[in-house]
Amino acid sequence: MRRVPVRALRTTIQCTVRGLTRTSRPRRTINFPHHHHFNASLGVRSATSSSAASTASASSSASASASASAHASSSSSTHHNYAVSEPLRSSMYIRRFSVALVSSLVGYGAWYTYKGGNSLEQVGAKSYTTTPTQVSNSAATTRNVLVVGADELHTGTFVGEGPIAKNFDGSGRNVLEMLTPDQATEKLRENEASFLVNRGQGVLRYDVVQVASNNPIEDDHAEKIVEVSGEGDQTNTTDWMFWGVFDGHAGWTTSAKLRQTLISFVARELNTTYKAAGTLGTVPSPEAIDTAIKLGFTRLDHEIVHESVEKVLKSNSKRVAAELLGPALSGSCALLSFYDSSTKTLRVACTGDSRAVLGRRSSSGKWTATPLSEDQTGRNPNEERRMRKAHPGEDRVIYNGRVLGGLEPTRAFGDASYKWSKEVSDRLRASFFGRSSSPYLKTPPYVTAEPVVTTTKIQPEKGDFLVMATDGLWEMLTNEEVVGLVGKWIESQAKSPSSNSQLSSVWSKLFGPSQDLPVEAGDQAGPDGQKTPIRLRQWGISPDEKERFVVKDSNVATHLIRNALGGKNEEQVCALLTLVSPFSRRYRDDLTVQVIFFGDGPKNGSVLVNEEASNIPQSAVKAKL
Repeated sequence: MRRVPVRALRTTIQCTVRGLTRTSRPRRTINFPHHHHFNASLGVRSATSSSAASTASASSSASASASASAHASSSSSTHHNYAVSEPLRSSMYIRRFSVALVSSLVGYGAWYTYKGGNSLEQVGAKSYTTTPTQVSNSAATTRNVLVVGADELHTGTFVGEGPIAKNFDGSGRNVLEMLTPDQATEKLRENEASFLVNRGQGVLRYDVVQVASNNPIEDDHAEKIVEVSGEGDQTNTTDWMFWGVFDGHAGWTTSAKLRQTLISFVARELNTTYKAAGTLGTVPSPEAIDTAIKLGFTRLDHEIVHESVEKVLKSNSKRVAAELLGPALSGSCALLSFYDSSTKTLRVACTGDSRAVLGRRSSSGKWTATPLSEDQTGRNPNEERRMRKAHPGEDRVIYNGRVLGGLEPTRAFGDASYKWSKEVSDRLRASFFGRSSSPYLKTPPYVTAEPVVTTTKIQPEKGDFLVMATDGLWEMLTNEEVVGLVGKWIESQAKSPSSNSQLSSVWSKLFGPSQDLPVEAGDQAGPDGQKTPIRLRQWGISPDEKERFVVKDSNVATHLIRNALGGKNEEQVCALLTLVSPFSRRYRDDLTVQVIFFGDGPKNGSVLVNEEASNIPQSAVKAKL
């Protein structure tokens, strides 16, 4: 393909994204609530407002696609269908595929590498050397670019025609055309969705968004509303509401499996538990409900890790092995919330290091941030004690904050190399597919999918809300900042005449304006195991910097991610979103955020797409009971 002549490159080192040090943590779409009818003897029916994100139409412009990775097309086109109830695929697969051709054309259209000084060599073609003051075409367009080094970023300007893409040839530096603020906003909102829950069951709305760093994204999520009727009484119904975020690592297949099946596994166990109690004329104890949730988690993980092996060995087929072992060999954390509208009880089950935080209005008028989960990593003293007790005498069971020195989360789905015996791992690797066992593996399993479950009474009348997010968000913002940002967004919605009338009328009665983030100061020590926002240090930003944040998004989950990436500092937001995989992973993780607003709203049984805060067509999501 013809390469475009290079005019000139000017670099500066004056922006706030300078000197971003590399962090290479080898870790780890939008899946809108998926139609999955669950029928059980208790009278459980799906009330899902759902549509797999893979059915959502891609709305990226060609200009935004120009910054996409050139290998998106090859990554997207090589996925295989898995032998489950529906094809196992990343929930952003179709959206990505639709821009793959554009990305590949742009990506191969121009490959450059910055050689230092003021020279820009065009790789694989005639080279040009210029200086910033010797521009051969004074009428040429000047554009902002991002120069990516091995350990830092610089912004600069490029004078000339044609697209700019990335290249890596050993020089350690790469040049990408910067997204404009409008293009950055488009990328932030590409996979956002918002739903209005008009069921009169204590939930008003929930928002969700994803921004990828890996290609394809390794995060996933699921939302489901299940209508439950009492035995023999079809008129007295309540809602079970589920929200889940799944932070995959070493691939996307495990998180995709969780999106498809985890809520159903948990709902089945809950149904069995409630039915058993109902035969005795009572309700399950809190301990029995927690046990049911844990069983749903562990039984699904057993199917992923162990039943898959039995099927592979029985079939003696590499094709079957390729289909079934994917979710076992990769891994995923899981954070699942279960809200019982009849008791206004919220249970949060955490396996891994995603986090749930409750926002509640205090008597002072400010919000308080209460973590409802604990980050389960090798750096959490509680988890380290548990691991050492389970594997006495093994000094390297936790090493450098990681399981056997390798895996950061101490609880996860999949990650079979930490759960299989050495004999099973060696047999699968020799005959089919697999990974070498750790030399320190002695008494597996070292990793469990059993969650820690917390229980909280929700106060819908006070406007409680819940933020659930993969760890990428918590690397950038504290619990208090996240809750304060949601509070500030609520205030802006209550004041805005263009806001949805239903929600703005509710919030305007409860909340008034404030100047700073309306949140109470939290305990600086924090609970054991909670990560601190390491990205601020990496980006060279002071957490005490004033006026960091901005409110400009109708979707509150998008609002959180925008402020996590830089907020008012548009140059930083644009720079971080310009980065493409795999470079982007050094500076930001995959991001998945859900925000659920509790409250007493209208009751007409519907779950509707909130179009002003969604980037999906109304026809793509149909709420059905």
